[in-house]
Amino acid sequence: MTEDGKPVADDDRQQWGGGNPPGDPEQPAQPESPESAGRGRIRYQDENTTPREPTLAEQRARIAAEKRREEQHSAELAAAEAKTKRRRRIMIGGGATVGVVALVAAMYSASEISNEANASQEYCATDQSGQPGNRDQDQFCDENYVNTHGGYHSGGMFFMPIFLPGTTIPSGQHTSYRYAYTPAGVSAPPIGSPASGSSFTKPSGSTIKDSSGKTIQRGGFGINNKSGSSGS
Repeated sequence: MTEDGKPVADDDRQQWGGGNPPGDPEQPAQPESPESAGRGRIRYQDENTTPREPTLAEQRARIAAEKRREEQHSAELAAAEAKTKRRRRIMIGGGATVGVVALVAAMYSASEISNEANASQEYCATDQSGQPGNRDQDQFCDENYVNTHGGYHSGGMFFMPIFLPGTTIPSGQHTSYRYAYTPAGVSAPPIGSPASGSSFTKPSGSTIKDSSGKTIQRGGFGINNKSGSSGS
């Protein structure tokens, strides 16, 4: 029906597409479909498009990220520098240790050479009123030899019997012997020669060799290695 209450003719309906005319209360208005109303439009950017200014939140996030990168880089540089310093200290310490060891070894070698050159020599000499008399055979200062040949040992002195001239009969008297020591770097005199310059006092802290060249006391660096017998 039309607005004035008249029915709509069929030809009119055909004119309006078979439906009610516009404004017909019997025909409710059809809402627009979601596909046609309010649909967003896609915008495309090209080289002519002006870039969008970043928001405040984006600017803050960018600044924070940059700050984190700088802090991480600084931390990596500090760690590398600390590692380099530690390696340098280790190398310096190792070099210093090697240097000290080499220095001690050199000093020890030099001391050994000096001790060998300045060694005192031990030998057997007759005792003349507490002073070395003449050098005699080293076996007269050997306790085993003396005890098995009619002599004896007492208080660092060795006593060998004196035989009557031209016989093997002891005269009842004994000759006393003791170890004598030459000054540093001086060799012992030949057997039967005066023991001039020698002493019955064993030098302490010095290298001492016997008449065969064997070291019986090693000096230097406070080291004393004693072997064999001694008369004092």
